[in-house]
Amino acid sequence: MSFFTGAWFVARKDVQYLLRGRETILWAFIMPIVFFYLLGTITGGFSDDGASRDQLAVATSGEPGFLFDQLRHRLEEQGLEVVEVDAAELADHRRRLTVPADLTERVLAGERIELRFVRRGGGLDSDFDEIRVQRAVYTVLADLVTLAQEGAADADSMARLNDSPRALTLEVRPAGERRRIPSGFEQAVPGTMVMFTLLLMLTSGSVLLLIERREGLLRRLASTPLSRGSVVLGKLSGKLVLGLVQLSFALLAGRLLFGLDWGSQLPMVLIVLLAYAALVAALGVLLGSLARTEGQAIGLGVLSANLLAGLGGCWWPIEITPQWMQKFSLVLPTGMTMDALHRLVSFGRPAASALPHLLALAALAVVAGWLATRFFRYE
Repeated sequence: MSFFTGAWFVARKDVQYLLRGRETILWAFIMPIVFFYLLGTITGGFSDDGASRDQLAVATSGEPGFLFDQLRHRLEEQGLEVVEVDAAELADHRRRLTVPADLTERVLAGERIELRFVRRGGGLDSDFDEIRVQRAVYTVLADLVTLAQEGAADADSMARLNDSPRALTLEVRPAGERRRIPSGFEQAVPGTMVMFTLLLMLTSGSVLLLIERREGLLRRLASTPLSRGSVVLGKLSGKLVLGLVQLSFALLAGRLLFGLDWGSQLPMVLIVLLAYAALVAALGVLLGSLARTEGQAIGLGVLSANLLAGLGGCWWPIEITPQWMQKFSLVLPTGMTMDALHRLVSFGRPAASALPHLLALAALAVVAGWLATRFFRYE
């Protein structure tokens, strides 16, 4: 049996064995979908480029008057689309604002009133929505104070106030290239597939070696005509094939189930993922050679995968972290891969922009492969 034929035989058997395992099916194909949805929903509010408008349901009664029109105007300036609904329908909406009856009449009469804003769900999105509504309300109050000083507070004077030129304007322009923070499924799908590929290789991939060593299967391989190099290459190739199957599934699921557009640089995306899969496959074989027990392999694998995922920007956009953490992530394999994917997919950069990441991942894969070969043992 030739060198490569023997390696392919070992790789094929490993892949067949791993794909029959229920834990592999769970962590390679089921849990990533769950995390796509959960993390995509959680991180959906990290980015707001001002192009989209969030719906705000408003319930009014009586004659709200021109102050309600002004309030609507100010809310829309904050990126909120005001939709008037009946009080009975208000609970069906995520963002809802209750305006007291006869708003304008009561305010002009000097009566104290209360607007009630409720939002379903918490987190950063909720705080941001509350700030937007408060800002709109206080701006209307400032408009009313300005008109009161002029002695006229009516619909016509409010319209003139809106049309009047501002004495002070602020022009905001980016000092350099603006990098929109990836959010939602644009962040969750790449982050989850990078994390779970690493997790699977460092747990199931390494544990398989320990089981084979404990059961004496590797000693049997040592007694066959297969060379040591052929066996190691087969083990590396088997993990690589499994990683590529998992990544391919994640790419398809992200596109078909969550509508993620992988952009015009898909070939470079695939090459980067290939280099990453080769690296984590080698790390799985290395851990399987260094660990003494299955508990050690699983513990180290889970801890390392979660630590690298968190520091590498798989759980949240790395752009929201301090500058030192953004720089530190670029020395980690997860951070390199995530930065390359965001450059190609989220920021629309050319393929050459991910070339340094690709070369670094390939170099690390070679080093990890050499170490895996160096420390591989039959017993």
